[in-house]
Amino acid sequence: MKLSAFKFDLPEERIAKYPRPERDDSRMMVVHRKTGQIEHKAFKDILEYFTDGDRLIFNDSMVFPARLHGTKEKTQAQIEVFLLRELNSNAHLWDVLVDPARKIRVGNKLYFGDGELVAEVIDNTTSRGRTIRFLYDGKDDSFYKTLDELGQAPIPKDLGREAEAIDRERYQTIFAKHKGAVAAPTAGMHFTPQIVKRLAVQGVDMSALTLHVGLGTFREVDVEDLTKHKMDSENYEISNVTTNVVNEALDGRKNVCAVGTTVMRALETSVTASHRLKPSAGWTDKFIFPPYEFKICKSLLTNFHKPQSTLLMMACAFGGYELIMRAYQEAVKEEYNFYSYGDVMLIL
Repeated sequence: MKLSAFKFDLPEERIAKYPRPERDDSRMMVVHRKTGQIEHKAFKDILEYFTDGDRLIFNDSMVFPARLHGTKEKTQAQIEVFLLRELNSNAHLWDVLVDPARKIRVGNKLYFGDGELVAEVIDNTTSRGRTIRFLYDGKDDSFYKTLDELGQAPIPKDLGREAEAIDRERYQTIFAKHKGAVAAPTAGMHFTPQIVKRLAVQGVDMSALTLHVGLGTFREVDVEDLTKHKMDSENYEISNVTTNVVNEALDGRKNVCAVGTTVMRALETSVTASHRLKPSAGWTDKFIFPPYEFKICKSLLTNFHKPQSTLLMMACAFGGYELIMRAYQEAVKEEYNFYSYGDVMLIL
């Protein structure tokens, strides 16, 4: 398919700037693939759609405060450094994005806070990409604590505001366990401990995998021919425990639901020839767009995404292009909230 096929009009006011007061206050559109029926529900109604033996697989990656604001040596120019991934923990080497890029060159020193952290630019990687080394002689625990204190929650630029105190908690799921994501696995952000407990009472198992979400998930597609788009690689891990849980459900013909596109991508990366899940760990750059044959999941829980995004493309691949695009038009009409802090869609 072509990029232009995933274009639709999204009014600015439909992008949620802030989360709802409570996580499970979100609205939920339920889309039935077999019948084409579209229901308008509350997220708390998710209990109606799963039963004993069903499995919900969530992403337990933890978002870290990846956005740093600082100054450049000598000129004191204001700069932003967005931490992407740690390349070497012993040397405190990081792959980052910088802004404004034209002012930040190899050899520059960058200062954060009141000088608690100092970094040196040691390489150019892309037009905005740099490799930096933090000049820190203290203990590792102290370094990461300082990084955590000085950093801001990496909420998307599309929200049109700076990160605030509320984002430390809410731009994160209750499942967050393994630090490494620079963007939240947003479908999981609607769950509360109470919802999880009620699902467990119904015999619905919730199991985890880890995929550290990178900015590449949200990078704009700039080619009309989707076969020429290259996804950035993201690190993932699927354990033996989760593998067994999923395969047991498949053998019992139960519903396996991916809580988010990140989970779906990880699962589809690790499928055997017999359409069963296998434990694995590594990097995935899997790009899923229509047409695509899904091997594991019978349902997908996912937020409402931006036009022409790879996330919308995956939703269309799973739910059917015409049905999902119709659902999105209805979502705009019915004033659902979109994007990271927006409402959610359950595709059955």
